[in-house]
Amino acid sequence: MSDRKAVIKNADMSEEMQQDAEFDKKYNPTWHCIVGRNFGSYVTHETKHFIYFYLGQVAILLFKSG
Repeated sequence: MSDRKAVIKNADMSEEMQQDAEFDKKYNPTWHCIVGRNFGSYVTHETKHFIYFYLGQVAILLFKSG
């Protein structure tokens, strides 16, 4: 396990939900995850089901839609 800590840039979800890794299983489908070092985005998401954060130099965007 890495010692790096995620740096959350923007979130619209509960603290408990932010800590979980099995989103489709625990919070029902459909979750989308975008990972990269250089990307832009504009997405429509369900209320309280969005987070954008960095882990080191890698950006992660996770949201529920559909």
